[in-house]
Amino acid sequence: MLVEKILSELDRISIHESALDSGLAQRMLKVTPSEKIAIVQDPPGAHHRGALTAEQFNASKRHLYVHPFVGKFFKRCPGATQKKTLTCCNYYVLNLGAQCNFNCSYCYLQSYLNTPVMHAYSNLSHALDELEEMAKDHSHLPYRVGTGEVIDSLSLDPLTLYSVPLIEFFKKYPRWTLEFKTKSDHVDQFLSVPHAGNVVVSWSINAEEVIQREEHGTASQAQRLNAARKCADQGFQVAFHIDPLIWHPQWEQGYSDLADRITSLFKPEEVHVISIGALRFQPEQRHLMRERFGLTSLVTQAEMFPSDGGKMRYDFRLRNQMYQHVVNRFKSSGQKWKVFFCMETPESWINSMEGTPLQVDGLKDFFRPLPKIRSEREQNHNC
Repeated sequence: MLVEKILSELDRISIHESALDSGLAQRMLKVTPSEKIAIVQDPPGAHHRGALTAEQFNASKRHLYVHPFVGKFFKRCPGATQKKTLTCCNYYVLNLGAQCNFNCSYCYLQSYLNTPVMHAYSNLSHALDELEEMAKDHSHLPYRVGTGEVIDSLSLDPLTLYSVPLIEFFKKYPRWTLEFKTKSDHVDQFLSVPHAGNVVVSWSINAEEVIQREEHGTASQAQRLNAARKCADQGFQVAFHIDPLIWHPQWEQGYSDLADRITSLFKPEEVHVISIGALRFQPEQRHLMRERFGLTSLVTQAEMFPSDGGKMRYDFRLRNQMYQHVVNRFKSSGQKWKVFFCMETPESWINSMEGTPLQVDGLKDFFRPLPKIRSEREQNHNC
């Protein structure tokens, strides 16, 4: 039923002829109605140049292109490039596709992508080869690797089933952590897969009103929390990313309710981390958001200001008011909750956490600098 639902929301699946022998392409051919499948020699929209219009961006979410990826799958989180203005938590990303079939009003992909289709990379084995190469030097270090930078980690996973070989691979390297980040409740396909306790299934989650108004096509708050409970019951670590905090008239009550639901359903030791971030976006993104979601959106109504990193953000005082409210709500139920800020300034840490990450118990291991991996050393040398 779930696979059929996902396929019903896609207009077309294009498969590059060079990917036909891949497991992913074979699965797509097996489960997809033939009238939705096209075997292609050239990438769909290959001649497109420049930014996407609102109509083109909407259409990109309904066309999936399966093909091998040429390039590096594995890299550092973009936050690491802004060390002068942001505090980074040593996160790495493994990109297995691009674009998302969900439709959140604030999504940063609106200013990041100009591809007229969603991409699912068919050569997963090459991505695992990159990780295997890294393991030769760094299997003993606590690297955190996420798959949800430019896609939702699990929204298409009932189709791709990529979660299964990834969990099996990371079982070999228990010092590493694999994170799936999602706004879906798609977890049943991997719950029975044996793991080494180093797999974190995390949810980007928000106040109920924000989900209903701004996170179109995603699972409800209750559905996400129910899926998280399923994962915790099977020994998976879970995490929650309350990001972005979005101001609305009932924001205090909405985020209080969310914190209370999490603390009532989970114990602190079951939750890997809780990260918090505030609404932010590139200045050029505002026009597309207005065109796609109108002025009734909480995002397009927001009063935003340029920040040192170039993004539009809430005023510093409002951000810290919201941060302190959410942190205090979690801490009121116990001091063991590991809460940190995502892509925030050192000033916000000092004002809302009473210290930098390396001074906060339970967070030091996330922010302590790690040696650069070989590919990073090579890139820096080549520059």
